[in-house]
Amino acid sequence: MDIYEEKQIQELPLSVPLFRKKVESFLKTNGLRLEKVNLYMAIQDADESILAGGGLDGDTIKCIAVSEKARSGGLAVPLISRLISVAAQQGHTNVKVFTKPENTAIFESLGFTVLGRAPKAVLMENGRGLAAYLSGFPVKPGMTDGVIIMNANPFTIGHKYLIEKAAGQVDHLFVIVVKEDVSRFPYADRLAMTKAACAGFSNVTVCEGSDYQISAATFPTYFLKELSDASETQMRLDLDIFARHIAPALGATVRFVGSEPQDALTARYNAIMKEVLPAAGVQVVELPRLCYSELGEESPVSASAVRKGLDGFDGGFWHLLPETSLPYVLAEAAVTALRQELDTTPKPGLVDKEGNGAHRDMDYALMIRSIEALRPWFVRIAAHDGDLVSLGLEAEAAMLAATHGVNTHKGALFCLGLVLSATGKEGIPVRARIAEIALGIPETGRSKERGSVKGALAMAREGYKELFDKWLPELRTNGPLPTLMLIMASLDDTNILHRGGSEALAYVKARATDIYENGRIGIENEIIEFGRELKDRNLSPGGAADMLALTMLAAKIEK
Repeated sequence: MDIYEEKQIQELPLSVPLFRKKVESFLKTNGLRLEKVNLYMAIQDADESILAGGGLDGDTIKCIAVSEKARSGGLAVPLISRLISVAAQQGHTNVKVFTKPENTAIFESLGFTVLGRAPKAVLMENGRGLAAYLSGFPVKPGMTDGVIIMNANPFTIGHKYLIEKAAGQVDHLFVIVVKEDVSRFPYADRLAMTKAACAGFSNVTVCEGSDYQISAATFPTYFLKELSDASETQMRLDLDIFARHIAPALGATVRFVGSEPQDALTARYNAIMKEVLPAAGVQVVELPRLCYSELGEESPVSASAVRKGLDGFDGGFWHLLPETSLPYVLAEAAVTALRQELDTTPKPGLVDKEGNGAHRDMDYALMIRSIEALRPWFVRIAAHDGDLVSLGLEAEAAMLAATHGVNTHKGALFCLGLVLSATGKEGIPVRARIAEIALGIPETGRSKERGSVKGALAMAREGYKELFDKWLPELRTNGPLPTLMLIMASLDDTNILHRGGSEALAYVKARATDIYENGRIGIENEIIEFGRELKDRNLSPGGAADMLALTMLAAKIEK
């Protein structure tokens, strides 16, 4: 009996620095690198040196290695079997592995089959996941079928133009949206945008994506000797899977791509596609990108321009989107504004990247969960998919479920939802529409009790006059921190009133005015000191935070 057969397989928690360094050293000795895994399991010798180890990232086995002295001990098989068992316990019935071509036989002995090959990598699977995915394709027999695979992050008029031109050259066109959720827009939103935009094409079918479209973001590189080989290997592996499996299942003989004048990696992918696919009987047709005139120059329409625009405060990207994409991009604009407000640091008395301010029940991670919980409701609000008050109440319930009852964004939900609802109304300026909608929202008992204090509903009924006239120009000229001080200097913040009364509100306004008018050069240090004062007094200007996020949203959608 081999001396290694009875060794126990144990998890080495990589969150512990000692174990992480140990695994990294073991892999380095075997010519590998540690990549992101959910867990790492190992067989160790009596002196606790690693004899064999392997990791699991979701449904994918990674970082498998056996030490040189144990390679005749047959340790790989029980280790891989354990990883498959753990994956099954986690609900993964199909387990994949990316590995070197020379390791193919080991995995074949455990029931894995090769899905795709590249000179320096293979992708294998031990179930029927790919076969099940392909069986759902709506094949059109006897037709000339084409296919486009797109990320649509987000779906632009450029994507729609590409689909229209491609659909005109084949009997039927299949559009597959990349499923991997490593993009800014969630897969569900990207798929919905694409389906909505293609609804008017009689010969276009939008297909679900799968884990079998391999992107550079998820392709593991731990087994490649040179990281410079990663992109080429990933591209060739992805195209081999397409040629072997996806194109035949669709009956596709043409693959369409848009020209790529800007991104070198995408241009290289297109070049490899023209080299690989014709040999498999698939013609590659590269169509010119749709361009728009800007500053006298022709620029290609790109999703990256929309993403870049969402991060800024000038709103100059909406012309790149079809109407069907607007609810999803407006929702992303709201989510981005909330994240930008959260990331603005330092903020006195508020949660930011450095601390929790005057809050004991909130932190950065909780705020992020809250923001993401609101995303689907922002989509529905922007699409006018139901009564605004009802949608708001449902969104609030989703927020509270995500935060275990902590009110993180109730005020922000009200004002951002109101502005999203006011967009997309042809011929009505946003400010007028905001006021019109707000007038239809009944006052609550709390709103009536505030007397001369101007609350959120009263500001909305004025069309957020101060925001558009003062705060928005300040944001575009001087950035978030001066804008926050300007807001705090003038806002009747009901959060401050609730915690400290009118005296506290007067103090906060006066202190913020002083910092805004006199502290521009050393504003961060002044705000840090202000934050200490608010924390000591248990004051949090949550209303000002909501108005900063709203100003950031307005900056994106005003145009």
